[in-house]
Amino acid sequence: MNIYMKTILGIIFLLNLEVLANAQQADSAVYFYQKGISEKAQSRWLLASKYFDQAIHKNPSYTAAYIENGYANLAMRKTDAALRNFTKLNELDASNPIAIKELTELFYNYHQYQKAIQFAEKCKDYPDAEKIIALSLFQLEEYGKAEKKLLTLVEQRPTDAELLYTLGKTYLEMQLEPQAIKYYEKAIALKSTESTWSFELALLYFAAENYASAIIYFNKATDQGYPKSREWKENVGFSYVYSGAFETGEKMLAEVHDSKPGDTDIYRDLAEFFYGRKQYDKSLGYCQKLMEMNMKDGKALYQAGLCFQKKGQTEKGKAMCDKAIEMDPSLNNLRTKRMNASM
Repeated sequence: MNIYMKTILGIIFLLNLEVLANAQQADSAVYFYQKGISEKAQSRWLLASKYFDQAIHKNPSYTAAYIENGYANLAMRKTDAALRNFTKLNELDASNPIAIKELTELFYNYHQYQKAIQFAEKCKDYPDAEKIIALSLFQLEEYGKAEKKLLTLVEQRPTDAELLYTLGKTYLEMQLEPQAIKYYEKAIALKSTESTWSFELALLYFAAENYASAIIYFNKATDQGYPKSREWKENVGFSYVYSGAFETGEKMLAEVHDSKPGDTDIYRDLAEFFYGRKQYDKSLGYCQKLMEMNMKDGKALYQAGLCFQKKGQTEKGKAMCDKAIEMDPSLNNLRTKRMNASM
């Protein structure tokens, strides 16, 4: 046998060895894949994932193993590992619908909204694809685009509370509060367990000076589990005061103040509120509280002076205002504004 023939036979032998090795690797990959499927059927996710890892090691192009491994990792809430599996699957098969769907959801949950949109736009049979696009647009602060998609979707899915809530938040960001309130109400009517939604709607009503409705939703929020925090008590307290339930509101605000004794904002706001309502004695009461906290509080003294003037004690009131301006010269601007307003 000549050297040429020996060389040819050697090459053929090596090729056969390679084919045999590849076949053995493929058989091993299938073996580990089937072991993984058996463990998955028993919900033994960790062991199943290890078998799928071995199948992938034996055959790096084993798309079915990537799919099952991705699902096993999702079941264990190992989203980073799931993301790696579905990303590799997408690299092997860019049109694979499972990879596209799972990557859409994973990127959205990872707050990678642009990527979520990119994959959602490729989804053909995934019913939530358009929803994820709309929610992602909101998160990207593309409120005009989000509004259009959300309006279309709520017509198609009028019982989807999340869509209604997001549309409400979109209008809130667009400073269209009446529309925001409308969709918040619809969302809460469908999903009454979301305490944050109720609290946000209460704040919307408060800003719209609909204090009676604000009280309803502030209280609804706590019924749903929202904590009675200092912020909650302060907002509810002022809602009661502004709606005319002075005693209830003042009691709550006194408790808020007691939790942070050095804070003057509550007393100052109440002094100004009651002054505006022509309840000058009540306003004076809060001015007195402010001056007890700080005898050099020029603003409180000035407010008290205005109250005395409104009560008919003009000279006393003016003297107090003059004294307040000596203590805090910036208050002279207030006097100028009031004089101009009365001319």
